[in-house]
Amino acid sequence: MAVTKARQVAAADRVVKPHGPTAAKRERILEAAMAVFGAYGYHKGALVEVADRAGMTHAGVLHHFGSKEGLLVAVLQYRDGEAVAGIDAREQVEGPPFLGHIVQTVRENTERRGVVQAYTVLSGESVTDGHPAQQYFRDRLANLRHKIEGVLAEVVENPDPVQLRDAANALIATMDGLQVQWLLDPDEVDMPRAVSMVLDMLLARLGAPAVTEIMAADTSPAPSA
Repeated sequence: MAVTKARQVAAADRVVKPHGPTAAKRERILEAAMAVFGAYGYHKGALVEVADRAGMTHAGVLHHFGSKEGLLVAVLQYRDGEAVAGIDAREQVEGPPFLGHIVQTVRENTERRGVVQAYTVLSGESVTDGHPAQQYFRDRLANLRHKIEGVLAEVVENPDPVQLRDAANALIATMDGLQVQWLLDPDEVDMPRAVSMVLDMLLARLGAPAVTEIMAADTSPAPSA
């Protein structure tokens, strides 16, 4: 699995940072692939359709990303705001403000159905044997869990590591599970409100202030747009 992952990453990242039309072309491919993989899954999503949506040839897609597996990993990195294929990473939020950022991201996702669908479909597929994104999702969940644990430790007095781990797992499960419900019945699911409620319940259980109080107490400058 480690060898496969290394090969995938190399295929997605073995590019010199592009400028102008090349960067725009790669971003167009990533957006097209996200739509195709989100609609059909990885195995049934065809590179020919990705190419058609991006306005180029099948060979052109492979020229930029090396393989279908390389494109998949690049799509997931792009979706998560990581630097990929010469496209700059989005600024990351650290510390207690990350809790408010979680709610804001969920709110933004209600305007990005295709992004949510792609993540939900591909993460579900990744539990199957031999799926090329399995290690990516395993690492992503581990990193997100660790980050949430660290942020909670900053706002909870005398934190219990086991409780922090349980709270992080519960929050991730809430976000991922709500996405499935929202995709199937969006009129009945208010994702930002539900995530805010669960987050405040978890903070109260840990003896910490509500997320709105944490954000109000934070004096660090907001990241630039």
